[in-house]
Amino acid sequence: MNKFDEIVERRQTNSVKWDLTNEIFGTSDVLPMWVADMDFKAPAEVLEALKKRIDHGIFGYSSIGESTKTAIVEWAEKRNGWRFKKEAILFSPGVVTALSFAIQAYSEPGEKVLIQSPVYTPFFDMVKRNGREIVNSQLILEEGRYEIDFNDLAKKMDDPEVKMMLLCNPHNPGGRSWNADELKKIGELCAEHDVLMVSDEIHSDLMLFGHKHVPFASISKEFSDRSITCFAPSKTFNLAGLQASVMVIENDSLRRRMDETLHRQGFFTLNALGGLGMEAAYSHGAAWLGELNAYIERNMEYAIDFLNNQVPGVTAIKPDASYLLWLDCRGLGLDDKEIKRRLLHKGKVALEEGTKYGPGGEGFARLNAGCSIETLKDGLSRVKTAFSS
Repeated sequence: MNKFDEIVERRQTNSVKWDLTNEIFGTSDVLPMWVADMDFKAPAEVLEALKKRIDHGIFGYSSIGESTKTAIVEWAEKRNGWRFKKEAILFSPGVVTALSFAIQAYSEPGEKVLIQSPVYTPFFDMVKRNGREIVNSQLILEEGRYEIDFNDLAKKMDDPEVKMMLLCNPHNPGGRSWNADELKKIGELCAEHDVLMVSDEIHSDLMLFGHKHVPFASISKEFSDRSITCFAPSKTFNLAGLQASVMVIENDSLRRRMDETLHRQGFFTLNALGGLGMEAAYSHGAAWLGELNAYIERNMEYAIDFLNNQVPGVTAIKPDASYLLWLDCRGLGLDDKEIKRRLLHKGKVALEEGTKYGPGGEGFARLNAGCSIETLKDGLSRVKTAFSS
């Protein structure tokens, strides 16, 4: 049996995904396939490192050692051919936290931040909660694939109050991996309009179907000098609960400003287990990740075939990356409220509703396929039931 076929009971573990369905959806009688964590155990090497540290029994103040930074640098170079110095690394409890730190460090209240909807909900939340204004350049869905409207992007950047762009690469929820030419066009527009790039690349290790990730900062020194790249082992190795992420800031001045912001917020380092889990994952997790991505590919192929052939009115968009599947439900002829009602109360399955992702998300839903094939088949059957006549 493939290790990813194992069904691990996650209820009663304070799991947001499994234990908070009643609070979030108003019912606990659903299969949760919404929030973006997987139902797989972390790599054995990570678990062994954590167990060894726990057995030591003392959890005093900790620091992040040079070996952790070395593991990060070597991981980025081996996976993506991206080279940067260890000195460029800063840490954050999570990528969402890093986005908030970046907004605070590099913009002022009332200034504008550019995003591309439909996009990960915290992009909206962090901009608004920090008192900045959202400027949206909506992506275009063409033949089942998201594209960037570069004319609109340039127009939005013409506004001198736009100080920063938040890029989702690979894109969540659409699964699109932006290629080097697209990133170059974005970067050139940012340079022309003096817009700072903050690139969320948390899904970049989960590349599927032969697609390759291109880090924004790897394209040129000019791009690396005017960007902040955020990533983490949390999605890759199912370690979100350890609260550990990376910011790569190669520009010394920008890095000092971020460091000042971190200290102003009272953040100094990662927790002991978060840093340790990160190092173990990046040092020893490559083989496990290769097996995971192969499993996710098979899950995706099964899900796309099932939905496109057995659920009339629903079209699954094939992702370049990640275990998240974006479902186009507009062919059902239902409004978003009715789509949600049928999924929850008829199909008894909890998905993320598309409206959470802003303009362009209407009529869509996001399904998490980071689970055993048995669980996935159950969930897809429930989706079919939800929309059956």
